[in-house]
Amino acid sequence: MKLPIDGLKIGLQSEVISNPYSGESITLTPEAVAVYDAIKGAELFGMYDIVQKGCDWFKQYYAKEYMVLLD
Repeated sequence: MKLPIDGLKIGLQSEVISNPYSGESITLTPEAVAVYDAIKGAELFGMYDIVQKGCDWFKQYYAKEYMVLLD
């Protein structure tokens, strides 16, 4: 699968990520962690085109994880 954002650094291990609002947690693959981190960073800087690209990618490839972390 092609990542939605160029230049992402992909880790080697899956990680458990928690929704900061609901506290619900879910395990993400290294690729999904990289995209999630890019989404959250882009939110901080108002880079909503990156946020949208990342969210669209999550909806397509990680729908359950999207619902837990980003919806």
